[in-house]
Amino acid sequence: MAEQYVILVNENDDPMGVMEKMEAHLHAKLHRAFSVFLFNNKAEMLLQQRAFSKYHSPGLWSNACCSHPQPGEETQTAAERRTKEELGIDVQLEKQFHLIYKARFDNGLTEYEFDHVFTGNFNDEPIVNPDEVYDYSFQSLEEIKHSLETAPQNFTAWFKIIFPEIEKWWMKNYNTTF
Repeated sequence: MAEQYVILVNENDDPMGVMEKMEAHLHAKLHRAFSVFLFNNKAEMLLQQRAFSKYHSPGLWSNACCSHPQPGEETQTAAERRTKEELGIDVQLEKQFHLIYKARFDNGLTEYEFDHVFTGNFNDEPIVNPDEVYDYSFQSLEEIKHSLETAPQNFTAWFKIIFPEIEKWWMKNYNTTF
């Protein structure tokens, strides 16, 4: 597997250099990332269950896609590329907001990310890449919120951090609660 690099940034998302991805996670370096949330016309969110071969959070449920832009790559372009690579979905995404989060894992790695959050509309069935995704599900936002309250251990750390922000975004844009 070829080395992958992430874009190191400061708290304003200004590029500060590049670092090999695993090294950045090992040393908890702030780097640029993105999270994709896809919704169908029934206001259901597409969740993916991460492949069991993933280096952290294997088998946990999360949003449609998360990753990092490559050095020199625009973040939206990277988000659309990775959504296609992981789920076989060619979708136009729109950035909604960004946030910084930090999550430590039992394996010694830390996600410390300046995360650009994108949304899109998708009403079909994904064609999953089994190296990335074990399973998927469309669920109502109310169902997801209930699952987060009753079984938070089934979800990725970043999903638990970002979901309340998605809830605020949803209320602001659709003037309705889950």
